[in-house]
Amino acid sequence: MALPLPEAAAVLAALLLLLLLLLICTIAHVTARKMPTLHRHEEEKFFVNAEGRKEHVPSIHDPPTRELSVVVPSYNEEDRLPLMMDEALNYLEKRQKRDPSFTYEVIVVDDGSKDQTTKVAMKYCKKYGSDKVRVLSLVKNRGKGGAVRMGVFSSRGKKILMADADGATKFEDIEKVEEGLKNLQPWPNQMAISCGSRAHLEKDSIAKRSYFRTLLMYGFHFLVWFLCVKEIRDTQCGFKLLTREAALRTFSTLHIERWAFDVELLYIAQHLRIPIAEVAVNWTEIEGSKLVPFWSWLQMGRDLLFIRLRYMTGAWQLETRKCN
Repeated sequence: MALPLPEAAAVLAALLLLLLLLLICTIAHVTARKMPTLHRHEEEKFFVNAEGRKEHVPSIHDPPTRELSVVVPSYNEEDRLPLMMDEALNYLEKRQKRDPSFTYEVIVVDDGSKDQTTKVAMKYCKKYGSDKVRVLSLVKNRGKGGAVRMGVFSSRGKKILMADADGATKFEDIEKVEEGLKNLQPWPNQMAISCGSRAHLEKDSIAKRSYFRTLLMYGFHFLVWFLCVKEIRDTQCGFKLLTREAALRTFSTLHIERWAFDVELLYIAQHLRIPIAEVAVNWTEIEGSKLVPFWSWLQMGRDLLFIRLRYMTGAWQLETRKCN
């Protein structure tokens, strides 16, 4: 007996939806790189010191020799970088004077910039010395996640802070994320992550945004919650503090190298049961963002879906690999 037309249409629609989901799962699985690309180009195995000589970069696999490493991913940031560096180094120098046992390094990762980002960063290297400020120039643009990973893998700190080059987050708020990290103790296997968060500023930011950008923001937040990370309200704030062990474990597994890398990072951390704190920080929107509203959000939405599907289908595994 034939189904009535409405029921037949509903069955057909359900079958088409199922076929579409299967197709998307197949595409996600087949197109996945099974392991993250951790190769370092020959030129990226060195940094130029304050005297202009090449030195080998250290490895995150080495024992730590600094209390804190600050990794600053930078792409065409010659104009915005100085403000951030001045604020960060002023804070770090004052803190070191108060507590001589506190040691630090700032690693500026030039992500294949077309402007004078490396030249600007090298001025700080010459002023403070290459033991405190190092510039790692990547051969080609990898994306923010790829740049942060190269900096993390070249760090010497017991704790590693990701900090954006625009200086949107007040650097002294590191004390808040440090407190968040401390409150997670005891750290299982010495692993913990503390994330700066702008979620408390959301109502004010909505008032300044267009309806379209607000819609995109809510859509992105829903996809993050639905597909990947439920407990963290703001996954995208570029101010995150990780223990060295947590940084090694998560970044050596990371596949996404562009805007959605933060989400995969936290997705990995949650699946590895690494404790995560979310801490409110001061944040100001700085002009010059590299984020193109519609296309960047579209790319991030695709990446979120693929993160979930590729781990779910086994195309990606939670394995640790060594950078070469």
